Amino acid sequence: MGQKTHPVGFRLGIIRDWESKWFLDRGYSDALAEDWHIRSFIHKNLKNAAISRVEIERRGNQVKVTIYTAKPGIIIGRGGKGVDDIRALLERLTGKMVHVNVEEIRYPDRDAQLVAETIAAQIEKRIAYKRAMRQAMMRALRLDVKGIKINCAGRLAGSEMARREVAKDGKIPLHTLRADIDYGFAEAATTYGHIGIKVWIYKGDVLPGKERSDESELKLRREVRTERGDRGGERGRRGRGSRGGRTNRHAAGPETGG
Repeated sequence: MGQKTHPVGFRLGIIRDWESKWFLDRGYSDALAEDWHIRSFIHKNLKNAAISRVEIERRGNQVKVTIYTAKPGIIIGRGGKGVDDIRALLERLTGKMVHVNVEEIRYPDRDAQLVAETIAAQIEKRIAYKRAMRQAMMRALRLDVKGIKINCAGRLAGSEMARREVAKDGKIPLHTLRADIDYGFAEAATTYGHIGIKVWIYKGDVLPGKERSDESELKLRREVRTERGDRGGERGRRGRGSRGGRTNRHAAGPETGG
C-alpha cells in the first residue's frame, strides 16, 4: 500500500513555513480551535474572493490575520469598509484585538488551491471536467511551472459508478524535499454528488541557502524571456530579409547580362 502524505506538511521547516505562527505553553488547544474558527469564518463569508490561504500570527492578546487572495478588491471594499467589517466580526468571534492584512496573488493560475477551486466551479456549471482540467494545465504551464498534476474523482459526468481521472504534464517529484510543490483540494457540489479535485503544481527546486521564489521574481523572469524573444525575432527577420535580397540579386544577374 502506498503511504501518502500531504505535500505541504511534508516540507514544513525545510522549504515551507507554517501558516500559524505562534507558540503557547498554556491554552494551546483553545488557540488551535480559534485558528480553525477564524479560517472557517473567512472562507465561509468570503466564498467568492478566491482565497488561497490564511496566515495567523499571535502576540499576547493580539491576532494578526493575513489573507492571500486573487481578488483583493472584493475583500477590501469601497474605501476599506470591507476590511473594517471583517475585523469587527473577527474581534467579536475571538474576543481579542485583530489586525487584518490583504495580500494579492498576482498569478492565480500558478496557485494549486485556486486552480482546484476554479475547476470545481466549472464542473458545478456543467462544463466538461476533461476540458476544465486541460485548460487549467495549459494556463499553468504558461507561467514558468515545471509540472502539474490534476486528479478528479467521483461520479464524473453523472456516471452511475464513481471513477478517477488523472491528467499530468511535466514532472512532479513528490519525494524530493527541496522540490517546491504546491497542493490544493476542492470539492464540486453537483446534483449527482460531490466531485473531489486535487492539484499538485511543481514550481522548481529550492536550493540550500535560498528562499522560495515569489511572484515578483517570476514577473522579472517572464519579462527577460520576452525581451530575449523579441530580439531573437528581430535578428531572424533581418536575416531572412538579407538572404532574400542576395537571392534576388543573383536572380537578376543573368537578365541584365543578357
